[in-house]
Amino acid sequence: MNDIKHPKTGHALISRGLWAILILMVVSVGINYIDRTSLSTAAPLLEKETGLGITPAKMGMLLSAFFWTYALLQIASGWLVDRYGVRWVMAIGFLIWSAATAATGLAHGFAALVVMRLLLGAGESVAYPCYSKIIAANFAEHQRGLANSLIDAGTKFGPALGVLAGGILMERYGWRNVFIILGLGSMLWLPAWFKWMPAGHSGNETTQVQGPGFARIAAQRPAWATFIGHFSGNYLWYFLITWLPSYLVKERGFTMSEMAYVGALAFLVTGIATIITGALADRAIARGATPTKVRKFCVITGLSLATSIVTVTMVKGSTASMACLMFACISYGVFASSHWAIAQTIAGPTAAGKWTGLQNCLANFAGVAAPAVTGFAVEKTGSFFWAFAVCSAVVLMGAAAYAFLLGPVAPLDWSKKQNALT
Repeated sequence: MNDIKHPKTGHALISRGLWAILILMVVSVGINYIDRTSLSTAAPLLEKETGLGITPAKMGMLLSAFFWTYALLQIASGWLVDRYGVRWVMAIGFLIWSAATAATGLAHGFAALVVMRLLLGAGESVAYPCYSKIIAANFAEHQRGLANSLIDAGTKFGPALGVLAGGILMERYGWRNVFIILGLGSMLWLPAWFKWMPAGHSGNETTQVQGPGFARIAAQRPAWATFIGHFSGNYLWYFLITWLPSYLVKERGFTMSEMAYVGALAFLVTGIATIITGALADRAIARGATPTKVRKFCVITGLSLATSIVTVTMVKGSTASMACLMFACISYGVFASSHWAIAQTIAGPTAAGKWTGLQNCLANFAGVAAPAVTGFAVEKTGSFFWAFAVCSAVVLMGAAAYAFLLGPVAPLDWSKKQNALT
C-alpha cells in the first residue's frame, strides 16, 4: 500500500488508500466529539424546557452519564477490536452513537435522556481502540505522528464547530431538530467506511495470533507511563471543555458571545498545534531521529509547558490572561500529537486494541474527576485559582510519568514469557 517513496529520505509516503482511511477516521472523531459535546451546547435550552424538569444537579448527572459507559466499556471494546478486527466493530459502534444522538431529540423525560447518553458512551467507546488498531497495523512509525495528530485535531475542531454552529442552529431551529438531523446525517459516513475501510486483519479478519491479555499489558512499566500521562492530559482537556466557559464569564466578565469565540479559538489553536507538531515529529523520524527521542520530547515538553495553565488566573488583564490560555493550549497540542503513537508503537498491532482500550478506560476517568474537583474547589474558595492550580499539578504528574517511567519507545516482544515491571 505504501509504494511511493519520499524523494530525499527514501521512506514510504502515505498512499491514497491510507489517506482515504485517515480522512474517514478524522471525520468520524469530529462527529464523535460534536455528538458528545452537543448536550453542553443545548444545556441552557433543556433547563428552560419545563416538561423535562431538568435542574442544574440533573444536568450535571446528564453530562457525566456519558463517561459511565464510555470509560468502562473501553476494555471490552479493545478486546473486540483485537479479536474481530475493526470493520464491524467500528460500524456497529458508529451506528449506535448516531442513533443515540438522533433519539435524544425525541426523548421526553430525564430518564430517557440518561439512557441516550449511556448509549452514546457505549457506541463511542469503540472509536479509539479501532483507530489505534488501524494505525498500528497500516501506518509506519514515521507516519503515525501525523495520523494521530490529525485524529486528535478532530477532537478539537469538533467542539469548536459544535459550540459555534450548534448554538446558532439550536437557537433558530430548536435543540430537538438539531439532534435528530445531526444523528441521522452522521449515518452518511457508514457507506464511505464500508467502501474505503482497511483490508486485512485490521479491517475484517479475526486475530489468528494470540496477543497478550490485559493483565500482562498492565504489568508493563511503559503502560503505566501512558496511562498516567494520558489521564493527566485528559484532565486538562476536560477541565477546559467543562469549566472554561464559566471562568471566562464569571471571573473575566466576558459576554456569552465573547466566551464562545475565545473558547472556539482555544480549541482551534490546540488542533493546529497538534497537526504541525505531528508532521514535524514524523519528518524528524523519517530523517533518522529515533522514535524514543522524538515522541518523548513531544509529550514531556508539551505537558511541562502546559502546566502554565495556572498563570491564566494569576495575571490581571484579560488580554494577558487569554495569551496565557493560548500558550497552554498550544503546549497541550504538542503533547497530543504523540501520546497515542507511543502506545501504538510499544503495543504493536497484536496488542494495540487492548492496550488502547485499557489506557482510554483509565484516562477517561479524568472526565469524571476534573469537573467534580473543579466545582468543589470553586465552591469552597469562591475563585478559580485553586482549580487551575490542581489542574497544573495533575499535568505535571503526567510529564513526570513520561520522563521516569516510559523508557524506550520500541515494540515489546510479546513472544517472550516475561515482559513485566522491573
